[in-house]
Amino acid sequence: MEEDYPMLTKLESACSDLKTLLKSSANLQTDLEKLDDNFDALQETLTVASRRLAPLQSLSIASKALETRINRAVSPALVLIDGFRISESLQRKLIDISTKLSVQKSQNKRLRLLIKYVDCVDKLNIAINLLSQEGGPAIQRLQEVVEFLSRTKATDQFRTHRLRETLVALNALYETEVDSMKFDGLLDEALLNLQDEFEGILLQLRHHNIGAGAEDGGDNGGAATALGTEMEVEVLRRISETLTANDCLDICIDIFVKVRYKRAAKALMRLNPDYLRTYKPEEIDEMEWESLETSITLWIQHFELAVRTVFISEKNLCHQVLGNIMEGAIWQECFVKIADKIMAVFFRFGEGVARSNKEPQKLFKLLDMFDSLENLKTEFSDVFEGEAGVDICSRFRELEKLLVHSSSKVYWEFGLQIEDNQDGLPPPQDGSVPKLVRYAINYLKYLTTVNYSQPMARVLMTEQIWKGGIGNGTDENLLKDAISNVMEALQRNIESKRLCYKDKVVYHVFTMNTYWYIYMRTRNTELGKLLGENYMRKNYKVVAEEAAYLYEKQAWGGLVRLLDKEDIGDEGTGSVVNDKIEAFLKGFEEIAQRHTSRYSIPEADLREQIKEATVKLIVPVYSDFLDAFSSVINVKSYSSPESIEGLLSQIFSGSGRSSSMGARRRELNRSEGRNSVSSDIDSIPGRRSVDRFQRNRSNASDA
Repeated sequence: MEEDYPMLTKLESACSDLKTLLKSSANLQTDLEKLDDNFDALQETLTVASRRLAPLQSLSIASKALETRINRAVSPALVLIDGFRISESLQRKLIDISTKLSVQKSQNKRLRLLIKYVDCVDKLNIAINLLSQEGGPAIQRLQEVVEFLSRTKATDQFRTHRLRETLVALNALYETEVDSMKFDGLLDEALLNLQDEFEGILLQLRHHNIGAGAEDGGDNGGAATALGTEMEVEVLRRISETLTANDCLDICIDIFVKVRYKRAAKALMRLNPDYLRTYKPEEIDEMEWESLETSITLWIQHFELAVRTVFISEKNLCHQVLGNIMEGAIWQECFVKIADKIMAVFFRFGEGVARSNKEPQKLFKLLDMFDSLENLKTEFSDVFEGEAGVDICSRFRELEKLLVHSSSKVYWEFGLQIEDNQDGLPPPQDGSVPKLVRYAINYLKYLTTVNYSQPMARVLMTEQIWKGGIGNGTDENLLKDAISNVMEALQRNIESKRLCYKDKVVYHVFTMNTYWYIYMRTRNTELGKLLGENYMRKNYKVVAEEAAYLYEKQAWGGLVRLLDKEDIGDEGTGSVVNDKIEAFLKGFEEIAQRHTSRYSIPEADLREQIKEATVKLIVPVYSDFLDAFSSVINVKSYSSPESIEGLLSQIFSGSGRSSSMGARRRELNRSEGRNSVSSDIDSIPGRRSVDRFQRNRSNASDA
């Protein structure tokens, strides 16, 4: 049947499964109800436990907050204690290094120990500064915790008491030891030691290249050299920075400036600049010229040496040692303090020279000083650069300005003295060149040399710019105009002097000598090149040649006219001819006497030209006259033309005339003696002294 109804069987099976499932669900429901009852009981239990644990949780949070607060106070205090420990360790190390320094003799080892010493001082200073900065806040925090614990009773009394004792001890240590370590302890002693070491090392740095060759005539110095080794400079730099970090900057600067000034001054004193003690204008005026000239030369050398050697070395040292302090703001000022007093002494002497009397010979030394300053100007500005060197550079410019004014004034006053004839001497009686002319020409020749023409031109240009605000023309044109002005003044002086002569022959001899001297002495020189050959020919050579022509005409022209043949007639020809020859020879003797006693032509070349011109003027006329009347007179009874020429050669020989004239006299003297020209020439009083005078004037140096 079941086989007939399979579907029914399946339904019954499903119904049975459903009943089983419903029964299981009912049992599960019962279990869930029991579980729910258990959860309610557990929740009630947890609620009771939570209420009981709440006070403990609050206590735990409070303890954690207290621990954090205590740690924030105790940690700085521990750091403070560690700082005291480090400071104590560094102080022991300082004592150890100081002991080694006191017995160490080797310079290099001492320098290395000083580096360690400076490092230790720096570390100790940092540690003490840390204690000073952090100690107060640390103690303040610890005190706040103690007060909090005492007020809140957050811990037991024993622990609070111990913490309070620690606070009292730490506060006492801070108040007594920190200031003591900073101002009265080993740090202060170490800083004093460093100051002594700083001064000692600075004293050892000397300028060894100054004055080395002064005794044997060599150079007094050379290029700037480094002062000290790299190690010495490094130690000095470290010490200066350490002293600055410990509020000792003023002391450091005072030591540096004092010691380096002393060393720089002593280096220059090795050159023996005694002349610097004389600096007032009136004192300089009282000095002998040779002494003043030497002093100015030494001043120029020493001034250049100070700037180019001593001060450059000092400046480099100053920059190396103090360059890092205050970002490089003070080292230049320190250097200027070192140089200021020394430069003031040099400036004082230079100003005294510039303000002293304006004597002509001072011009060249003033120009030397000016040229030296001009050449030093750029270097001087570089050495004393910046705001610190403003005053020294200003005084340098003032000295240069004084030298410009003084040089210009000396030159123009020299021209005025020439024009005003202030040499106080009359013109030479023998018509020779006046000393003033010789002096002036050599003065101007020297001024136009390479050494002085450029400085003088710069002086003139500078003065013109200062006066007019603008320079007109070139330096060379200014110098040429200035030289021309003095030459014109000299020419006016010559013209005034030659007007004093009564003797027209001396007048022309003086003019010829003087203008010829000027022309020949300036020819082929820088003075002649500056003025130009055309200028010199027109103003001097032409005048000299004209004066020579007038001299020939005035001195010898009358003698030639005595031998004029036109006024001799046929009657009494012999006596007239004899009279003319006698008059000629007598006139020749008189002129010869005047030439040997009253006239002087010092220049050999001029004298030779005058002799040749005179021979050409006299001898042909005399020879022609004798030949023309040889039939009416005894020619052999008179001096021959050759004898006359020889006598003229002796007159214009310029030296050794006495002996040779004596020989001529022996050769030409006739029995009567009246027809011999040389007989009277040798008998002139003072003849030897005249010859000697002419020789001296001819051979005199023009320097």
